[in-house]
Order: sequence, then structure tokens, then C-alpha cells
Amino acid sequence: MTAILFVCLGNICRSPLAEGVFRHKVEAMGLSNRFEIDSAGCGGWHKGEQPDRRSIAAAANHGIDISDQRARQVTAGDFDRFDLILGLDRDNVAYLEKMKPWESQAKVALYLDEAMGRAKNVPDPYYGGPKDFEDVYRLCDEASEALIKKLIAG
Repeated sequence: MTAILFVCLGNICRSPLAEGVFRHKVEAMGLSNRFEIDSAGCGGWHKGEQPDRRSIAAAANHGIDISDQRARQVTAGDFDRFDLILGLDRDNVAYLEKMKPWESQAKVALYLDEAMGRAKNVPDPYYGGPKDFEDVYRLCDEASEALIKKLIAG
């Protein structure tokens, strides 16, 4: 089983979409038993909250319900629990690399780079509108597809 953690700043916009889309694709492919999937934020400001209503709406537009997710902050224990910890932007990756215990075997990487070889951030839609959230959804959809293929291929 491969354990994957998606991480953004507050765990209410990008990482809940990344988790939800990835989980949806894995379930649709009958691969749920091969993956453990979660998301977290670098900060704990939104701990216990649902994803941003605009993230929930973007996912719902594509038949995915992420409303049961709850924000949490990444912890040192996540570096033992997860094999692959994906920051959605370079600042998230830098934070995770500083936080990572030296003995951890977890791989920390930039999401789009790890999934598709694109060294680019997933833009934060927080101050944007519905189109920005749809753009994030599309990036997560494309990256999820690529990452699943990559991980299955070994």
C-alpha cells in the first residue's frame, strides 16, 4: 500500500481537492486497497473546518463529494505514516523539507513535478473566484491520472 499526503497552506482549498480527486479516481479504478490518501495544511488556522465552499462546489461539479473532509495541520508523525508527501506549491515543499525528521523515509515532492514532471505550483485560488477553483480542479484531475499511472507502473 502506498500512503500519500497532499499538503497546501491551510488544507481548505487545494489539498482537499487533490485528495478528493485522487481518491475518486482510485475508487473508480478499483484500487482503493492500494492507497492510503489524506490531506493536511502547513498551518493549523482552519483545524476541524470543512473545505472552502468553493472547493466543495468545484468537486461537486464533477460528481465528487469532499464535504466530509476536515482540515488538519501536518504533524511530525505524518513523516512516518506517509510514503509520499506532496506539497502543492514550492513554499509548502520548503516547509515540509524543514519539518521532515532526518530519519524519515518519506519522499517530499512538488505535486505537479512528481505527477507530471512539471516543476510548477498549483495556484492558490483562495482570493479568486469559481474559475480559479475549476482551474485547480483540472490540474488535480490531470495530475491524479498521471500519478496513479506512475505509481501503478512502479
